[in-house]
Amino acid sequence: MSRIGNAPIDIPEGVEASVSNGTISVKGPKGELTQDVDVSAVAINIADNVISVSRNSEEKDHKAKHGLYRSLIANMVEGVSKGYKTQQELVGVGYRASNQGQKLELLLGYSHGIVFELPPEIKITCESERGKNPIITLESHDKQLIGHVAAKIRSLRKPEPYKGKGIKFVGEQLRRKAGKSAAK
Repeated sequence: MSRIGNAPIDIPEGVEASVSNGTISVKGPKGELTQDVDVSAVAINIADNVISVSRNSEEKDHKAKHGLYRSLIANMVEGVSKGYKTQQELVGVGYRASNQGQKLELLLGYSHGIVFELPPEIKITCESERGKNPIITLESHDKQLIGHVAAKIRSLRKPEPYKGKGIKFVGEQLRRKAGKSAAK
């Protein structure tokens, strides 16, 4: 029994969902998303502002896809109604971030600046206060896309375990290591 797969998805006001030819599309105030669905594994029913996902058989592959597609559809509905937001913090002396439209310019201690082109679905803001670490805020209706872009930005300078310098998510707990101690 899949607890996640059996849970119904409520459609909030202002959001429309439709299924046709193995593709579900969800449209709302924040945008529109589509997802291809394996119709041999699961069936999607929309009735009375509730989306329900049911599997067609008890095969292992179908059981796995049951929960997967329910989660993907729930993320789509939440994304087009509320949206997603992630914040990253630049920890390090001289680390800076600024944006010009959809271009993010980062200074991360390398000999050159890094210009990162963002997809048009993502809205970016950079905050820099004196005495505080710069913060990059990403907002989008697509959870997969915003996670992918945030991971790419983080991979430019991952936090190191000794001083904690690098790009980290706001609220992320880093595993710190003790440095070498002087011999006496």
